Amino acid sequence: MKTLTIDAKDIHYTPLNQQIRAAIADGAKEITLNNVLGQRFIGDGLRGDDVTITVNGVPGGDLGMFMSGPTLIVHGNADHAPGNTMDKGRVIIHGSAGDAVAHSMRGGRVYVRDNIGYRGGIHMKKYLEKRPILVVGGSARAFLGESMAGGLVIVLGLGGVPPIAEQGVGSGIHGGEIFVRGPVDNLCLGNGTKQAPVTEEERAMIRPIIEDFAQSFGIDSTPLLAAEYTRIAAVSARPFANKYTLE
Repeated sequence: MKTLTIDAKDIHYTPLNQQIRAAIADGAKEITLNNVLGQRFIGDGLRGDDVTITVNGVPGGDLGMFMSGPTLIVHGNADHAPGNTMDKGRVIIHGSAGDAVAHSMRGGRVYVRDNIGYRGGIHMKKYLEKRPILVVGGSARAFLGESMAGGLVIVLGLGGVPPIAEQGVGSGIHGGEIFVRGPVDNLCLGNGTKQAPVTEEERAMIRPIIEDFAQSFGIDSTPLLAAEYTRIAAVSARPFANKYTLE
């Protein structure tokens, strides 16, 4: 298997991404990026289910945007919008991430070990047979899942942090679902949402996802699988129907 290591120190993001693309075109399957510090657009638009890119450092915004297939593993935090409009693949972040994580994502998985910022999962959508998945190990800030049209978000509240402590969860949601470990204060819910304890069928559905998340970070999944969860979803597929008039 062809491998490559790139020292990204003091390299502008444009030549860095050009090097990554050239390496994949030349047959590289495993690429390690060292000393990454704020370079944007890493992995954007890349193809190849058998390609793995390991990022040592802190990548900049839009990590894995439009990506379809590769796996990105980040040993550090990430800036805003990792997984933006991602089509397929995996983004695994061994740290926290900024705002708009998984923005408009339509396939693949984004796993964040720790916390995310505001508007995580905004505009996520299911596309044909593809179902995007965002799992957050720690907590999510306000407006999680805003305007979701499909997909799945799970927030686990590891490390003793409350998984949800701010308002606007699911505001404008009209598809998809959000699962939160433990109870959720009604004051945190956005307009047009409803919450309920998970059913056994729903628990069985999220079980392999939680197991995969835990395995990705070396976490014991046993207490996570035994916990109680709350499911948040849309009251209606047309939450703003009353905002329009018929002539």
